Amino acid sequence: MEPPVRPVPQTRINDAIRAPRVRLVDEDGGQVGIKSSAEALEYAYSKGLDLVEIAPQADPPVAKVMDYGKYRYEQEQKAKQARKHQSQIHVKEIKLRPKIQPHDYNTKKGHVVRFLNQRAKVKVTIMFRGRETSHPERGRDLLMRLAEDVKEIGMVEQPPLLDGRNMVMVLGPTKNAGVKKHAEAEDAQRSEEAVQGDSRGKDPAPASDEKSPAGEEVGEAEAQLPARRSARG
Repeated sequence: MEPPVRPVPQTRINDAIRAPRVRLVDEDGGQVGIKSSAEALEYAYSKGLDLVEIAPQADPPVAKVMDYGKYRYEQEQKAKQARKHQSQIHVKEIKLRPKIQPHDYNTKKGHVVRFLNQRAKVKVTIMFRGRETSHPERGRDLLMRLAEDVKEIGMVEQPPLLDGRNMVMVLGPTKNAGVKKHAEAEDAQRSEEAVQGDSRGKDPAPASDEKSPAGEEVGEAEAQLPARRSARG
């Protein structure tokens, strides 16, 4: 196990190094030897770099020539990766009965799919009651059926195991989990943008000069009135 990295803010650099002498290490990791702090600092400055105390507890302390800004960035990235690996893994649980109805099964399967697409693990529990415990194979068959139904986005991390009156299986997300969902969302967004673009590009529809069927009938009747009156006259 690697020793813990000293927090970056406490690292002494350049003029902040208090020891009168240091064991100097160059930028390539080579041993330069024991030098006074002033000589070591002058050596680092001649390279356009910093003098960084990397082992203050040594006798004399070890100081290395390096780009301190780059060194600090690398330390922050290591700390970030360590926090990422320590992030909590979410585990959801779904409970089923051995004689679950098809509609209820599809509902439960939908929950499993949703959890896996959220990159969560899913603990699936079959609850046996009474004489159902004498037929554990029914619970196992149901769990394996579920695993088969979601195999595109979920993989079996723990096969079905009896735990008292229950049987438990654990599913974990595959690399495909959540991918299809994101792709569908992007397609929907592109379609919406395309529709909005078409509506902006079209000219406003001109006001129609055509009359409604009722208007046409009225117009014809009014047009015939003068003819009828002239005939009578």
